[in-house]
Formats: sequence, C-alpha cells, structure tokens
Amino acid sequence: MIKIYNSGDISIDEILTRIEDDSSEVEEAVRAILKDVKKRKDAALYDYSEKFDKVRPESLAVSEAEIEAAVKGVPEDFLKTLEMAGENIIDYHKRQKRENYIINEKEGVILGQKILPIEKAGIYVPGGTASYPSSVLMNALPAKIAGVEEIVMVSPCKKDGKIPDVILAAAKIAGVTKIFKIGGAQAIAALAYGTESIPKVDKITGPGNRYVTAAKRIVYGTCDIDMIAGPSDILVIADESADYRFVAADMLGQAEHDEMASAVLVTDSRYLAERVRDEIELQLKALDRDEIARASINKNGKIIITKDIKEAVEVSNAIAPEHLEICTKDPFALLNRVKHAGSVFLGSNAPEALGDYFAGTNHILPTNGTARFRGPLGVDDFVKKSSFMYYTKDALEDVKDRIIDFAEREGLGAHAKSVSIRFD
Repeated sequence: MIKIYNSGDISIDEILTRIEDDSSEVEEAVRAILKDVKKRKDAALYDYSEKFDKVRPESLAVSEAEIEAAVKGVPEDFLKTLEMAGENIIDYHKRQKRENYIINEKEGVILGQKILPIEKAGIYVPGGTASYPSSVLMNALPAKIAGVEEIVMVSPCKKDGKIPDVILAAAKIAGVTKIFKIGGAQAIAALAYGTESIPKVDKITGPGNRYVTAAKRIVYGTCDIDMIAGPSDILVIADESADYRFVAADMLGQAEHDEMASAVLVTDSRYLAERVRDEIELQLKALDRDEIARASINKNGKIIITKDIKEAVEVSNAIAPEHLEICTKDPFALLNRVKHAGSVFLGSNAPEALGDYFAGTNHILPTNGTARFRGPLGVDDFVKKSSFMYYTKDALEDVKDRIIDFAEREGLGAHAKSVSIRFD
C-alpha cells in the first residue's frame, strides 16, 4: 500500500529515488555488442535477433509491401485516430520551427545564423510486451517538420518475423523513410556505426530499456542522442477540490509502465491523501498490469502532505518531474510558479494519457530530474545551427588592434598574426 508522509518527515531525496544505471554488467555486455556490430555488421544483427528475440528474419529491411499489408490490417477507425493524433502533433510542433536571421546594424559588418536540419535521424521504437505506435509519431513528426530527409526507424520484430501492424501504420502516416526489424543495443549500434543494410545516422532518438539506454550513452559522440531516459514518473499536485478517483487513476496510469516507475501525490489535504490511498488499492484490483503497477506503487509511490499548495509546488520543483499534473481549483494560478517539469497537465480533465497519445505535445520527456535542464523532444532536436560573418577591410581595421591584443594576452601569436598580416 502506498505510504502517506508529512512533508517535514521525509527529505526531497527520499521522495523520488533517482535510478542510476551503474550496472557494470550491463555496460560490459553492451560494449561487447557494439564492438561486434561495428565489426560484423548485418551478420551480427541477425545473430542477436535470433539470440534475444528468438527469431531470424528473412530480411532486416521492411518492404513497402509489408507496410501496405500492415496498414490494411489495422482497423479503419484506429487509422483515423492515428491520423488525428498526427495532425495534432504537427500543429503543435510546427510552431517550434526557427528561422534564420541576419544582423546588419554596423557598417561593413554582417552576422547571421542558419538553421539546418540534420540529414539522417534514427528513431528507436521499443517492442517487448507492448506496441507503441504513439512513440513513432512523437519521434518522426518533429523530425519531418525540421526538414530531416531520411528518417530511419528500428524496432524489434515478433516471433513471426514481423513488426506489429500498428507500428508500421504509424510509420507510414509519420513519413518514416526506412524501417528495420532490429531492437536492443544492437539496433543502436547499427544506427551509430552503419551496416550493409542500415545507414549510419546523425542522431538517435527514442526511449528503450536499460541496454538501449546504455548503448545510447556509449555511442554519444559518434552521433548525437536526444536524452538518457530513465524510469517514467508522475507527480500530482492536488487540493481538496480534486476528485480522488481521477488522481488515483492517473498515478496508476504511470505505475503500470514499469516496476521502477514512480507516482507521487503532493497535497495540502489529508482527507484527499487518505481517499487516494484507498482508491489506489481499489483500482489496482481491476488492472491487467496489476503486478507491475503494485510493485511500482509499493517501491516508489508516495503521498506527501504539505502545509499549503505553495509548498507543494516547491516540492515539485525540487523533484523536477517528467509529468506534472496540477489538479487544483485554479491550476493556471500555479503554472508560472512551476520551474522544472517535462510536461504540465492542468485541471481535472487533462490526464497524462491525453499527452501520451492525442493532444499534440510530445510524450518523449526528460526523466530522473533532468527537467531541470532540458525539455520534451521537439523540432530543435533535429536541427543544427551554423553562424556566419562578413567584415569589410575597413570594419576589420576598426577593431584589429583589440583583436591582436586579445590574442597576444592568450599567448596565441598566430591568431594575432592572422589579423595583423592583412594590414602589413
């Protein structure tokens, strides 16, 4: 059963235990896989697919015929849902697109910045016990808006040698250009280094298990990555006006992800705290993934009672949750006080699942408190910037002595000479 604490009886560090993946065994195994794929390429991928997924696909690449067959295998109504969700994601993310700029305010001086899309993006879509077509949309559509020409998707196939129909249908809707049947650390290796079948990409995005996460951490520098994803978490700020049934359901919605997921309620109402605690027990009995959710609630779930809602926001900011729900009488009154949160859900009718699937905001979010320094996946993750400058000789002459002095003070004579030689 989830425990209730008074805010003064538990420290911030104890409220949400950060999960550090310091397993030397995981890293050692991942490094061996990366090295093997880099050396043996496709041959290694087939072997690892057989070893870990118990299937050896006829081809790593998904054909256009397979994609078309998958689309036909998805109920028409759900295809419509995917299309509507995609439209919402596009509408939200297209506003993130930045423009080039030029500064020409001083005579003889032109400065500027170019925004350029990366050329090839690799997106990882998890397999395992569930299929996540939503992750396909969340990764691929911002890349498409950014102008990425080649979007390469990797996802493990099932024992029948196929990627689930809903995943392929989502990829078709999102404009993914190439799809491959491979998962795990070996898929990250293929995207980072390239193989005979899978092209080397410039950036890898998308969440995965701890082997995928470790692989992304190791290949960073060979290519870019979006973030280091940890177990999912949710924090709910609620006052006495909140519906305890909604709060309990939203906490369990996160807890069913993973035994290491974290669900925390922070409230100024003991009455609400006790009702949510009892409701969680009641709703757990009806869940399909009750064992996972119960393990998560028992290990990492907490209810914190604060002296007021202002303190509740302070607790939230210290934790920097991935998902923050504000279920108070006036949620907008608290929005500007929120400093650190991946995504904020306001009011009693904005459950976290709304953002997961349909609203249009991105559900690939910073975990483990990293909302302190980064935000959700977006268009910016798929672009890079180049600066440029132009000076006339007169404009350079106006500042040459200062540049030469600057360079000499740093002991870089050749820097100084590269300026002075133009006026010898």
